[in-house]
Amino acid sequence: MLENRDYMRAPSFEPRRTVTITLLIINVGAFVLQSFATYYAPSLGVGKYLALSKEGLGHGYVWQLLTFQFLHGGLMHLLLNCWALYVFGRAVEDAVGRRSFLLLYFSSGVLGGLCQMVGALLWSSHLGGSVGGASAGVFGLVAAYATLYPERQLTLLLFFVLPVSLRAKYLLLFSALMAVFGILFPSDQVAHAAHLGGMLMGIAYVRQIIHWQWSWSSFRRPPRRPPPRELVKVAATKWPSAHKARPDVGEEVSTEEFLSREVDPILDKISAHGIQSLTDRERKILEAAPKRLSKR
Repeated sequence: MLENRDYMRAPSFEPRRTVTITLLIINVGAFVLQSFATYYAPSLGVGKYLALSKEGLGHGYVWQLLTFQFLHGGLMHLLLNCWALYVFGRAVEDAVGRRSFLLLYFSSGVLGGLCQMVGALLWSSHLGGSVGGASAGVFGLVAAYATLYPERQLTLLLFFVLPVSLRAKYLLLFSALMAVFGILFPSDQVAHAAHLGGMLMGIAYVRQIIHWQWSWSSFRRPPRRPPPRELVKVAATKWPSAHKARPDVGEEVSTEEFLSREVDPILDKISAHGIQSLTDRERKILEAAPKRLSKR
């Protein structure tokens, strides 16, 4: 029943640590260890064995596809990635769940790294060199966020000073164009191919693995037919001549029947597809559920 679900129980005094916060802590801790090893134990070869490079993959260091995601080129690089991870990661984690969030994050990093390595093979003079950073995974989260909430308004600080408001889907489009421009006209040490690969995985993950259809123009989930309801025989009831409209939140049924018939299927739907899949009526039912419980 409703009260037996984890997210409907009385709140605990212990804070719930999200996967997003855990990743932030791990990234900061990894940067501290990386800095210590670089300055005090350079013989360990952190860059050689943990940063992603075509030479490393050629030697069979396949673990670099994961370890490079926890290395950063400096404090500012770390802060920017952590900020983006915190801003977009929380919303995506709430929408898709912990397990899918982790799979999305790391698969975006892996695909981004592979795209950068393919670019290094094809254009080694511009895209070669080792790669480190969580940017590919973070851009995967940005793409997933924009795919889940394309019309949501965001306010960003341009050059950390000027506030700029734009919709999430336009932020994704701008980021993709910047990545393509950086690949075609490289002028810095930024792994633009990794960024683009991460974005592609973020979109693909939400659209395909979570059963959404490709539709850049609409960014909307296709309508799904509800499952057929089972017919139940009931005793004949004498109704008055003037019928009232049926309430949206099941006021005419008992609390137990309301929870089992109306609320439980909605909670199952959230577990399977995320809270963004709910209709307006289903949201109203969830809002009414605590009031019904208080009357028991």
